[in-house]
Amino acid sequence: MPDVQSIMPDLTATTAGLVAVAIFVIAYGLVIAEEFTQLRKSKSVLAAAGIIWALVALGWRAHGREGVAELLRHNLLEYAELLLFLLAAMTYVNTLEEREVFGALRSWLTARRLGPRAVFWITGGLAFVLSPVLDNLTTALVMGAVALAMGRGESRFIAPTCINIVVAANAGGAFSPFGDITTLMVWQKGHVTFFEFLDLLVPSLVNWLVPAACMTLAVPRGTKHEDLERVRFKPGGSVVISLFAATIATTVSLHHFLDLPPFLGMTTGLGALMLYGHFLRRAELREWRARGSAIQTPPGLKPATRPFDIFISIKRVEWDTLMFFYGVILCVGGLGALGYLAVLSNTSYAALGPSVTNILVGIASAVVDNIPIMFAVLSIAPEMSQGQWLLVTMTAGVGGSLLSIGSAAGVALMGQARGIYTFFAHLKWAWAIALGYAASIWAHFLINARLF
Repeated sequence: MPDVQSIMPDLTATTAGLVAVAIFVIAYGLVIAEEFTQLRKSKSVLAAAGIIWALVALGWRAHGREGVAELLRHNLLEYAELLLFLLAAMTYVNTLEEREVFGALRSWLTARRLGPRAVFWITGGLAFVLSPVLDNLTTALVMGAVALAMGRGESRFIAPTCINIVVAANAGGAFSPFGDITTLMVWQKGHVTFFEFLDLLVPSLVNWLVPAACMTLAVPRGTKHEDLERVRFKPGGSVVISLFAATIATTVSLHHFLDLPPFLGMTTGLGALMLYGHFLRRAELREWRARGSAIQTPPGLKPATRPFDIFISIKRVEWDTLMFFYGVILCVGGLGALGYLAVLSNTSYAALGPSVTNILVGIASAVVDNIPIMFAVLSIAPEMSQGQWLLVTMTAGVGGSLLSIGSAAGVALMGQARGIYTFFAHLKWAWAIALGYAASIWAHFLINARLF
């Protein structure tokens, strides 16, 4: 888009620009207050996006500029690639859940009858290992369910364990393009290749281990837990795991060797899952009918168990989240078209330098969602070394751990462990998490000095 971006007017001091900022602030304030208002986060930003781009069109027309529609389509294309990637990934995760893969993992862990400190470290370790593949939100929910099952209301065990899971999930998601939306955005933009993300492995590990070591002494001994019913994979669970692994390998290979965008590999893998789902559904339909399940179901009620349907997994995708991404990307893109991102670039990267700015990006993401912050950074596209791009990728991913509301993983676990894992329970350990944040940045500068 160089032809349009080169003629962007500065409308930051105009009525259109000021009104657009006010609308975005109000819309994002409603997003932050979602827990209290029960207003889904996508609704306010969707409305704001349309109004902001109307103001962009009016402002550009008043200054005799053209090309708003072209710029809007450019923003839409960026969202479309993100949407298709996440749609495939979320469908796979929903299918794994429907096939009881996560339930079997929880069942296996609870059957081990481990001590509380062992559970603390195992759930944290698994969160760190799984989040680079599943994403930090799903991983936190799965490991949170394990902690709740084994803690059974023991707040002195559950609270630090949930904090540990959130920190580990966010840290693990920082060294993989599949681990967080922000890392995916950086990967799709081409600033960091798939294998270059691995340079963040040790700093991310430090980010988790430092606060975990501080919190482990607060975990009590002798927490009791009950025996739960054993859960096993449903038929096809192992195949779905294999297809997901093959999809990730295909996505990385197509992007690395053929320079094709990541969404193509993911949607190809989704097609493979849909094909397998067709035969899985036919086999389960035959079995279901043979058992007479349709006759046993009372009229007007859905059966407790139904044959597999891939479109149910697609329907259960987090559409509120996907629409939120659409609204955020268009809102930030609209503010950029009004000249605000250029101002932000001059007052941050130009004035403070990349290192300080990238560290502040992580701190800001503890309060404001890291997605609009990262999209703003990517839209500014400052001239930075590879080490700096890795730094902002890591800080945007792990900075949200500083507060419970700073990441989707923290917000989700607050709902799952309501009344036990709370904002203030997390805030109690903010000092340890901040220590890990600083240590991970130091580790990155030390280990990856060659990249700066």
